Amino acid sequence: MADEQLDEKNLNAEEAGADTRDARIQELEEQLAAAKDQSLRAVADMQNIRRRAEQDVEKAHKFALEKFAGDLLPVIDSLELALAHSNTEDEQVKKIREGVELTLKMFQDTLKRYNLEAIDPHGQPFNAEHHQAMAMQESAEAEPNSVLNVFQKGYLLNGRLLRPAMVVVSKAPSAAQPSIDEKA
Repeated sequence: MADEQLDEKNLNAEEAGADTRDARIQELEEQLAAAKDQSLRAVADMQNIRRRAEQDVEKAHKFALEKFAGDLLPVIDSLELALAHSNTEDEQVKKIREGVELTLKMFQDTLKRYNLEAIDPHGQPFNAEHHQAMAMQESAEAEPNSVLNVFQKGYLLNGRLLRPAMVVVSKAPSAAQPSIDEKA
């Protein structure tokens, strides 16, 4: 009988030890899962940080010229105005005009190489993202909400708006006022 009690105690002790081992194994497995989860999150965070840094560097390269290009726009505007207001018939002005045309062409080609493109929306529908309406004018010939006149061209740098085009937008003519019958 003593042997039976001893065997039973040993069996109970083994069962208690097995329960403790199972609980400890379960606890360690949970800790391992938590550590794996933490490790995966850290790797994902590092990938996100690396990707954001690469995007920031790419944007810095693309738009590094933004301020400089913005400062050059009045120069190109002045060259275009000089051509628009010069007399093509005057022999003395012709040579100066040719020089200004060549300078303007070289300037435009240089801007194009750096992905600076002009927005000249004459006749196109008004686009609030790229155009700034300076006035509205009634027009029977043009469709309502289209650009009638461009005061100043707009510019995009790598697809980002650098300066909006300043435009006059058409509107539908108001209803004709009834004429006054003077004979009545």
